[in-house]
Amino acid sequence: MPVPMPRSGEPLPDPGSVALREELLRLREEARHLRARATGRSVVAQAQGILRERYALADAESAFALLQRASQRSNVKLRILAGAVLSVPRPEERERLWFPRRVRRPEPRLTFASARDIEPGNRGHVLRAVLSQTLTVVGSGMGNVQTTDHGRGGLRMEEHIGLPQDFVDFFGHVGDDGTSCALAAHDVAPVTVPDVATHPVFTEPARQAILRAGSRACHSVPLTPAPGVCVGMVSAHFAETIREPTPAQAEALAVVGTEAGRWLSWYDRTVVLDALEYLHALARTQSGARVRRR
Repeated sequence: MPVPMPRSGEPLPDPGSVALREELLRLREEARHLRARATGRSVVAQAQGILRERYALADAESAFALLQRASQRSNVKLRILAGAVLSVPRPEERERLWFPRRVRRPEPRLTFASARDIEPGNRGHVLRAVLSQTLTVVGSGMGNVQTTDHGRGGLRMEEHIGLPQDFVDFFGHVGDDGTSCALAAHDVAPVTVPDVATHPVFTEPARQAILRAGSRACHSVPLTPAPGVCVGMVSAHFAETIREPTPAQAEALAVVGTEAGRWLSWYDRTVVLDALEYLHALARTQSGARVRRR
């Protein structure tokens, strides 16, 4: 890549340092894609194996093709659908329906979001609305939304704004401790960190990753469909130290956490199970056949 010419009076750039910086950025980007692909492939590969055995499919490629078709038809991410195959009890032998006794519920209403901004059943729209409303309530421009990772446990990053890519990479998946969001998920209660630099909840690598991102404080709110149940997390980050939210802010954030939690629970029990039901019906007709991707 050519190096821009310096303006008159500016020192010449060190070609070695420019090239090294560009190569480092390229390697980071490559590593980022490889990590994302490896994580997604692990879950999908496990689901392929289950489907191939369960429906006597010709090969793993056929299992992937069926997953892909069900994902596209239902507008459910392939990773989420594959994770459901791993976590949901298998259908009864020779049963035409996977969930014959399932009771369907209407989509929950979100009072904090405009209906015109959210397509019915659209998970991405809802998660972005959750993040937007949270940041509006607390007056911040940095934040992220995570959901529970049914395949690996812990929390998986879903949406973010105002945070650098290194932060997103580091916290793409978090375990059961070492962060404020992990603590909030464990206790199923909001957690405020007034000063990241001194708070004991963080491991040192996590602390440094947050500080490098320009965040000095944060507030995490669990997404809870029922008392004691956490299905996700929304966190706001701040460039300066903060105090606890005001009572009005806490009340508004509680509404977001409860309504979003109920919606995500409904999505898993309705949209995702609909996708599994379609996958089951499709796979039952393909025993022994080779299925190709569309």
